[in-house]
Amino acid sequence: MLGKILVFVLDRQFLYAFLALIAGISAMFSLTRQMQMFQQNSYFVKRYLSWLKEDEKSKIVFRILLFVLYALLNLKGSGYAVLILLAALIIGLISSVLSSIKTQKKSIIPIKFTQRVKRTYFVFGALLFASCILQYFVFRGTSYWFLSFNIVLTLFPYISVILLWVLLLPVEKAITNHYVKDAKKILASYNGRLKVIGVTGSFGKTGTKMILTAMLKEKYNVLTTPKNFNTTMGVVRTIREYFKPHTDIFVCEMGAKKTGDIKEICDLVSPECALITTVGPQHLDTFGNIENIFNTKFELYDSVQTKNGFTFACGDSAEIKNRAGDRNVILYGTEKSYDYYADNIVCSAKGLTFDLHLKGETVSVNTKLLGNHNVLNIVGAAAVAHTYGVSANSIKFAVSRLTPPSHRLEIKRYAKGSTLIDDAYNSNPVGCLEACKVLSSFKPMKRVLITPGLVELGEEEYKHNFKLGEMAAECADYIILVGEKRSLPIKDGIMSKGFNDKNLFVAESFGNAYDIYLNLADENTVVLIENDLPDNYLK
Repeated sequence: MLGKILVFVLDRQFLYAFLALIAGISAMFSLTRQMQMFQQNSYFVKRYLSWLKEDEKSKIVFRILLFVLYALLNLKGSGYAVLILLAALIIGLISSVLSSIKTQKKSIIPIKFTQRVKRTYFVFGALLFASCILQYFVFRGTSYWFLSFNIVLTLFPYISVILLWVLLLPVEKAITNHYVKDAKKILASYNGRLKVIGVTGSFGKTGTKMILTAMLKEKYNVLTTPKNFNTTMGVVRTIREYFKPHTDIFVCEMGAKKTGDIKEICDLVSPECALITTVGPQHLDTFGNIENIFNTKFELYDSVQTKNGFTFACGDSAEIKNRAGDRNVILYGTEKSYDYYADNIVCSAKGLTFDLHLKGETVSVNTKLLGNHNVLNIVGAAAVAHTYGVSANSIKFAVSRLTPPSHRLEIKRYAKGSTLIDDAYNSNPVGCLEACKVLSSFKPMKRVLITPGLVELGEEEYKHNFKLGEMAAECADYIILVGEKRSLPIKDGIMSKGFNDKNLFVAESFGNAYDIYLNLADENTVVLIENDLPDNYLK
């Protein structure tokens, strides 16, 4: 019996199929990091390939050499070659498993096993298993094409990502269309009773959305897109999972990374009112220029105009004021010529106090929200809420109860009794400077800044990170930059202001930055964490 087992195990037909199986399992684990990055790049192939180009530079030659070595072993075809290959694949499998586990543990944003990711893994597993079966029953040890296929996918997992994307594209489109149709049916069931307010802008849209929702809730049953559900599918998910029969108003945040994104959401929800916070240099890597950003944000205006609705836009945004032209837009901000404006503004470490003018009515408001930019967020939200019949006093009450959204200038207790200003979510050129001003207001406490800088700004990325460095030098006593290569523009800006280089540190990761901070922290220390980049940006 033992002899028969040994004969079967040592049979070339079985060995090649077994090697293909080991390679396939290894390929499954090798895919994890790539799918994580594909997910963090919003499943955009172009953005994923841009990340891949930088990440693979130091690895591609080594991977090619490994495959050449494998090919040479197979050309030799001896029993020893097969044993060497078996040992190499087992070592490779163990390495793939350990590397996948270690990477996910260290990642800022680990892979999320959504239904889409699960479908991808299922198809990939079926594909690899089929190759093992074909290797055993078709080639029967006479060739190693399917074994080679699995090894290629192990050594070059990004090929798997592109292959799976192509294979599943029709399926994903069909699923998307089904969900969109279902969301449209739900909206149609309201028979025109539901009012939809669209909120967009380069910066401030999430904060403004939450403020507006709080104000409208003083009078209406309001639903808003949760968290960062500001894509078409995020809005679809909100409609399918969160809508209630008694909802009066839907406040819909609309994000965009390319022209047409806002129109796509508008075609779904048909907004009757628009609130455009700002237009500025955000996602320039996909938009290309400010003109494209402006036109995309004003796709919301175009949609609202078809229903003769109102559009409110921030007049303090130079890009909006200069380009609005003869459009039917109600401007708000800090100029007294506007129907809705704020003055007598006082910003401190405790919050904001100012006078809010609402088309002839004036109320003095105070809030725990930090940062001058939140004044504009409040004024814009108040303009819309007032137009929908919420009284000035109700708006004042709602403002007094506001709390910052998660990771947006949120005050927390931190290590060794220190104070944390958590502004880790998706920083922008305006918000990061305002956050530094907030840090500055905590003087005479010891002030520390931790940041990797700004991203997705195209050719303007260096300029805006340099400005951040200049501001940081004036507002912080200690600065910890994250990512040696990425943080160079900020470092240049910091040193241009004559900052003490003994108080400047560069960390490889946020974990290393935290270790450095622990040596500085005490009860008299405040730290600002400005932008917590996902893994695909940290280098």
